[in-house]
Amino acid sequence: MTPSEKNKIYENIHLQWSGLIDVNVPWYSNLSNAAALLMKELNPWWVGFYLTRENYLYLGPFQGPTACTLIQKGRGVCGTAWNNNQTIIVPDVHKFPGHIACSEVSNSEIVVPIKKNNEIWGVLDIDSADFNTFDEIDARELEKFCATLSNL
Repeated sequence: MTPSEKNKIYENIHLQWSGLIDVNVPWYSNLSNAAALLMKELNPWWVGFYLTRENYLYLGPFQGPTACTLIQKGRGVCGTAWNNNQTIIVPDVHKFPGHIACSEVSNSEIVVPIKKNNEIWGVLDIDSADFNTFDEIDARELEKFCATLSNL
């Protein structure tokens, strides 16, 4: 996929999301729709949210097969993104130190922290069955997407 094609997909995602997000409904309703929208438009293996509580990430709304329900801060890609307060792109999860294998089908991953008042309250996790799926365009656009979740 060319950068132009990828940018067009994200433009479409942002447009659809602006009509779906609703600050008047519970956070889980918005995250459920967000996961469904990203699954439909990006067609990854798995997409979902993990929510922070104390030193753990707990599974939130997602689309795809069953997933890990509890991840310790600093462990795996999700816990590391939370701990380091930054988006992480992993071209090959099998080479990521401490990767938590929830599924042997997943080969690449991107995790984006979700913040409110500079505090991380969750992460967006997207897994692909292909290697090298995610790049800086995905990071930029998914960070923009996650910024809209800060007021949920």
